[in-house]
This record gives sequence, structure tokens and C-alpha cells, in this order.
Amino acid sequence: MNRPQKILLIVHAPPYGSERCLSALRLALALAAREGDKPLLDVFLMSDATVLALPGQQDASGHTLQDMLEQLVGHGVPVRLCKTCAANRGLLSLPLIGGVTIGTLAELAEATLQADKVITF
Repeated sequence: MNRPQKILLIVHAPPYGSERCLSALRLALALAAREGDKPLLDVFLMSDATVLALPGQQDASGHTLQDMLEQLVGHGVPVRLCKTCAANRGLLSLPLIGGVTIGTLAELAEATLQADKVITF
């Protein structure tokens, strides 16, 4: 039996102002929901993407990126924020979407080395 492919998604883009963050989450959900050859997925939010982990945000249509993050967590996908990036944006003392955790650069480095593919948005 083949081992599952390991895919690391690194998201830098802010949640608003472009569709890169939305595209990253859509791809992550499509990968997490695959039947059969489901990859091992890891999502790391950096830079302005870290604010995505704050609950209660929604766009003008009423859709929320929070729903997408919660679905990823529900699929067992680890979603982590860069600790330094989160600290620079004042997020460390704020509540985050359930299941989203703070990660370190060392964890990102290890996930990068273990990944078969690294995709950035």
C-alpha cells in the first residue's frame, strides 16, 4: 500500500482584498474531502493570513471563511498560525476559531521538510 502524499499549504495572503486566501481554503477543502487517495494535509497561516483565524468575520454575501476553517479542522487538518506573525498583529491573546492553534517557525520548517509538496498562496 502506498503512503499518503503529504501536502503543506502556506497561506500569506490577507483574507480580504483578493481571492488568494479563499482559493487556498477551497483547495484545502477539496483535498481534505477526497475519497480514496486522501493526502495528509497541513495548513500554516502566515503574515496577514493569520487574521483569518479570528472568529465572527463575514463577507458582504454573508459567507464566512470561518466556516471553511471549521470544516478543515473537522476533517482533522491541522491549521496553525505563525506565532511571530500572530504576535505582530496582536492576536496571541485573542480567541481563535476552534481547533486552530499557534505554531512555530520550527514546526513550519519540519512540516516543509516532511512534505511531498508545498503550495503557497
